[in-house]
Amino acid sequence: MNILYLLLVGLIAGFLADKVVKNSFGAIGDMVIGVIGSFLGGWIFSLLNLSVNSIIGQIFAAFVGAVVLLLVINLITGRK
Repeated sequence: MNILYLLLVGLIAGFLADKVVKNSFGAIGDMVIGVIGSFLGGWIFSLLNLSVNSIIGQIFAAFVGAVVLLLVINLITGRK
């Protein structure tokens, strides 16, 4: 069940980050970006001593991580 929960949070966060940054990786790509972003967001939030306990907080942390990840991808690939 935890895997499904992680994939759901990743899909939502990846979709939202995709709309903000305007990249198009498709549904599977959004999910992958969101899942990786959830780990990155959790790490960023832990560095800032912020904790997330609710589903909304977890989605927000994953969203922040996914946006950071997409911005780094854009810097590396030269996309605008």
